[in-house]
Amino acid sequence: MPRRPLIVLTNDDGIEAPGLRALEAAFRPLGEVWTVAPGDERSTASHSMNLRRPLRVRRLGRRRWAVFGTPVDAVFVALFGLLPRRPALVVSGVNFGPNLGTDTIYSGTVAAAREAALRGVPGLAVSLADGTDYGPAARLAARVAERVLRAGPAALADGRGVLLNLNVPRAPRPGLRLTRLGRRHYPEEVTLRRSRSGGWSARIGGFPVGSDRTPGTDTRAVHDGYASLSALTLDLTQRDARRRFPGLFARLARAEGGRR
Repeated sequence: MPRRPLIVLTNDDGIEAPGLRALEAAFRPLGEVWTVAPGDERSTASHSMNLRRPLRVRRLGRRRWAVFGTPVDAVFVALFGLLPRRPALVVSGVNFGPNLGTDTIYSGTVAAAREAALRGVPGLAVSLADGTDYGPAARLAARVAERVLRAGPAALADGRGVLLNLNVPRAPRPGLRLTRLGRRHYPEEVTLRRSRSGGWSARIGGFPVGSDRTPGTDTRAVHDGYASLSALTLDLTQRDARRRFPGLFARLARAEGGRR
C-alpha cells in the first residue's frame, strides 16, 4: 500500500493563527500533515531568511512545530531538519487578508510557498481576501491541492515546483478564475513622530489600498467575487526589457561598445 503524501502547512501569521488551524482541518484527509510555522506573526517578512543564526524551535505536537524565525526559515527547517522524507506539497496560509498583485512581493505567506518551489516542491499560498471565516478558503485550497498532488511530476519543471497563489473572497462565487497578477496601489505615506527624548520614529503605510480592475487579473477576479489562482514565476529576468526600455538599452549597449 503506497504511503500517503506528506504535506507541510505553514504561514506568516504564526503557529496559533485560525487560518492555519482551518488548513489543518481541511488537509487532514489528503495525507500526512506536518505543521511547521513561525512561532509568532511575521507578516510582510517577504523572502527574508536568518542565515547562520540560531533559531529557537519548539515541538508542540507529534507533527506540529514552531520555528521562531521567518516563514522561509520555517519551510527550510522543515525540509532539511524536521521531516522524515521529502514532502509532496507545501501550503502556506490561510492568510488574514489578500495577497494580490504587488502584495506578493512583500508577503511572507507567498514567500514560504516560493521557498518550497525553489527547493523542488510544489508550493501553494492561500489568502482570505476579507472576513474571518477561513473554512471556505481552506476547503477550496484542499481541492486545488488535491489536483496538484494527482499531477505528480507534472507539477515540477527544471527541478523546481510550481508556485500557485490562491486568493478567496469572503463568499466566493462558483468557479475558480485562472489569473495573472494585477496591481495594488499603496498610499505613499510616512508618519514621522518625535519622542519626548528627542528621537524620531517613522510609521509606513496608510489606507485605503487601491486595486486595478483590468480583466484577467487577480485583483479584478476578487473584486468580482471570484476566487483567483495565479501561477507565479521564480525567474525574475525581464525578458522583454529591450522592447520596454529601448532608449535605456541603446545607451547601455553604446556604453559597453555594443557588446551583447
